[in-house]
Amino acid sequence: MMVPQGYRFAAGYAGIRKVARDDVALMVSDRPAAAAAVFTRNRVKAAPLILSARHLAESKGWCRAIVVNAGNANCATPDGLEAARATVRAAAQSLGVGEHEVLVSSTGVIGAPLPVEKLVAALPGLAANLAPEGFEAASRAILTTDTVPKTASAEVRLRGTVARITGMAKGAGMIHPGMATMLAYVFTDARLSPAEARRLLRGAVEESFHRVSVDGDTSTNDTVVLMANGAAGAADLRRLRAGLYEVMGELARAVARDGEGASKLVTIDVQGAASDRDAVRIARAIANSPLCKTAIAGADPNWGRILAAAGYSGAIFDPARVEIDLNGFAVCRAGMAAEFSEEAVKQSLEGKEVNVRVTIRGRGRGRARFWTCDLTEEYIRINASYRT
Repeated sequence: MMVPQGYRFAAGYAGIRKVARDDVALMVSDRPAAAAAVFTRNRVKAAPLILSARHLAESKGWCRAIVVNAGNANCATPDGLEAARATVRAAAQSLGVGEHEVLVSSTGVIGAPLPVEKLVAALPGLAANLAPEGFEAASRAILTTDTVPKTASAEVRLRGTVARITGMAKGAGMIHPGMATMLAYVFTDARLSPAEARRLLRGAVEESFHRVSVDGDTSTNDTVVLMANGAAGAADLRRLRAGLYEVMGELARAVARDGEGASKLVTIDVQGAASDRDAVRIARAIANSPLCKTAIAGADPNWGRILAAAGYSGAIFDPARVEIDLNGFAVCRAGMAAEFSEEAVKQSLEGKEVNVRVTIRGRGRGRARFWTCDLTEEYIRINASYRT
């Protein structure tokens, strides 16, 4: 994995997880980095999000470090905010930076007190072991029910130099973001101002993490952070935007592909809607429909469920102008069944990737792409015993 200049990472086991597996990650920029973040729109927000938002405001958009723990969400507990503050204090002291330069994130069970003393005790050791090579270990330490780490990188040529953009994400369940995904951190050595970082991140989130759903549940801890430390020098916003969209799009697809119990990545394309907003409404309704997701799990070309989900999405369209294709097979034309080989379509849907295309014929120019996964019995098994 290509790590941008001027960043170091470390991971370790603090004892927060029930099993002995790394559960805390420390991510550090060697110089002040312009930073931007987006957080969940859930009215129930975990303490780390509240504190991190305050720190970004106090620092006017500059950051030096992020601390992430897995195994406990630090949400809906009496001492959650103080636990987050204690974590920040310990990190700031270990790194020799200001407390307002440290952001903090948590993921795991909601409502259980965070054993912050374990987290605080682990931070000096992590600070001593920071290295660029620690990126992969950090990307694994933040996982919960994920089956694989999620990382992505891109290089961008900028006025005689090359800037790197590298990100990590975690998320497999409780994924239906209002602003982000469970957790994602993107680092670049390009030079940006805090205002530029905010603009780039908002746009990239809209086209990536805002277009992914696993189960229709929005977490209390959703966080995406972008850091830009300028170690590579020059900036070109157009090229940086393209690189950022590439990295965050890849991370978003990885979240959907690794959805809890999922066996298939589902890409939903909608075109011809009255507006992009209506296209997103249609795609999101299909992505969140248990009936659509279970049909895909069973390789059942039940296009009627897709049409029905589009119909209740809130988008305005003429059903008689709708066409639906599954993996390139025409299954619906003019809002009614097309002639197709049930056996051929079913065989196609048994693969690891499924494309659902909804086209509304007419003058509409709205379009959207959305990612989700199928819904299997394994999802129920995982979430029926998440706390135990």
